[in-house]
Amino acid sequence: MNLRKKVSYARKVLPAATVAGLRPSISGPVHLVFAMADHFEPAIDPTDGYKRVSRTEQLSRLETWAHEYPQAVDRWRDHDGRPFLHTYFYPAEQYDEELVGMLAEHCHAGFGEIEVHLHHGMQEPDTAENTRRMLTEFRDQLASRHACLSTENGSHEPRYAFVHGNFALANSAAGRFCGVDSEMQLLAETGCYADFTLPSGFWHPAQTAKLNSVYECGLPLNQRAPHRQGRDLSVSRLPTTFPLIVQGPLVMDIARTLRRVVPVLENGAVTGSMPMTMRRLQFWKQAHIHVSGRPDWIFIKLHCHGMDPTQHDSVQGAAFGSFLEELVTGADARKETLHFVTARELVNILLAACDGREGDPGDYRDYRLRRFTPATATEHSTSLTVNAKG
Repeated sequence: MNLRKKVSYARKVLPAATVAGLRPSISGPVHLVFAMADHFEPAIDPTDGYKRVSRTEQLSRLETWAHEYPQAVDRWRDHDGRPFLHTYFYPAEQYDEELVGMLAEHCHAGFGEIEVHLHHGMQEPDTAENTRRMLTEFRDQLASRHACLSTENGSHEPRYAFVHGNFALANSAAGRFCGVDSEMQLLAETGCYADFTLPSGFWHPAQTAKLNSVYECGLPLNQRAPHRQGRDLSVSRLPTTFPLIVQGPLVMDIARTLRRVVPVLENGAVTGSMPMTMRRLQFWKQAHIHVSGRPDWIFIKLHCHGMDPTQHDSVQGAAFGSFLEELVTGADARKETLHFVTARELVNILLAACDGREGDPGDYRDYRLRRFTPATATEHSTSLTVNAKG
């Protein structure tokens, strides 16, 4: 990135990130609502983002994950008795019925949920028509074939959460890795209730100036990057514009920045070199992402690439286990009530807060959006058949 773009990024991001980094440490009693947005790509090649590993390797990776992950999380559970969950944002453009079927079985056993991920516009800008087709086809495969995603108000129409590949949500990455200005409108029209893409990587052009927030888009959804502005979610005011924007933390690490004299940002990315630690937890709490009027429900949305073999230790190995043990065993002393949730459950808790609900946020995991069941999957499949014939 050239100097001009770095200056532009710094002016946009660093003031708010610095303010967050200067906040005093948040102490209990608080409820911490953790969600892991896993950009779950069995074909990922850590040496080259444009390459894919063999299908045999993909099957092996998924089999290993489904076997090892439950063992890694089973011992340390939240205050509701739930294990640490992943939301598996699976890439639509890489759909494989057998692989997704294996992952769905893992999720139905209680270890997470599948949602929608999409990489497009990689070589040249995508079109709105093709984007709608990919979203719709993948959404319907997940719902009707795998009984994944969710429904609302008794409808059999699938709703979903979303993560954009390369952070380029609604063509926000300087025209790269998307190409569709109206993408947010397409997401809304195809059933997306919330986007979990942000924050981006450091110096990334897609990052918004609005940080550490849960909010409604403030600009028309058919515009490029309408999430650049927005209205924060608040108690006693139900949101009307979907998809909601659910951000993870983006906080200046003041101590390390002063030592290095260059900005050091905490962005909630869990990687091989940056595993979860109790020190990082302090920054996630400092971001203080919450519904206005309900400051004691703090939402911590992290992100990772669980299928990247270079990140094994940080997502299910020794580093992960050590953090989870310390997090859970020390929670009472820190006056923290822990809730490990999926993306869907997090949004339900957000909506409950907006609706003025109080008490234990864990009671609202299924507040409005409920998981697809085999029965609703059959209803949806039937409706697709009828519509195709009609």
